[in-house]
Amino acid sequence: MLKIIIISSSVRINRKSHVVASYFENYLLENDLSDAEILDLKKYNFPLFNERLRFQESPSPATLTFAEKVREADGVIIVTPEYNGGYPASLKNIIDLLTDEWRHKPVAISTVSDGIFGGSQVITSLQFTLWKMKALTVPAMFPVPRVDDLFNKDGLPVDKSALDKRAASFIKELFKCITAAKAGPL
Repeated sequence: MLKIIIISSSVRINRKSHVVASYFENYLLENDLSDAEILDLKKYNFPLFNERLRFQESPSPATLTFAEKVREADGVIIVTPEYNGGYPASLKNIIDLLTDEWRHKPVAISTVSDGIFGGSQVITSLQFTLWKMKALTVPAMFPVPRVDDLFNKDGLPVDKSALDKRAASFIKELFKCITAAKAGPL
């Protein structure tokens, strides 16, 4: 069975993107599509980036665990809010921390916003950063506009069947990229 890591990138108080990360974890597990685990950057509470992992003399155990989970994953889903047209520093921090772990790793992006565009302004900058790390960004995106309208106060989808239909297409593209990556050298 495939192993999918879901990175919940917001560390803000009252963050809303985390419900989307939880949704993906539940979707993958409920449909028996893969093993799934959320790597919550709020829980990791990484220090500000000062050097790539491979050059650190004494990386923390949490850093090593995080890196190993990304390395061992068949694919990654990044769930990120849009902050002023960009993605949070917490996400940039861990992207820069890792190097080899991103190389040829299929990465799907879900953006989240209170507004009508669903975080679409952040997609290009995040894709560019991941391309520079040699990650394989999945062409399908999963923008979540007006997150408060799509999820109730308990974090459950208001229209689960509609969201599941979108998720099925998004996950299918991630799995195609995983299959391609496993087929041989890129």
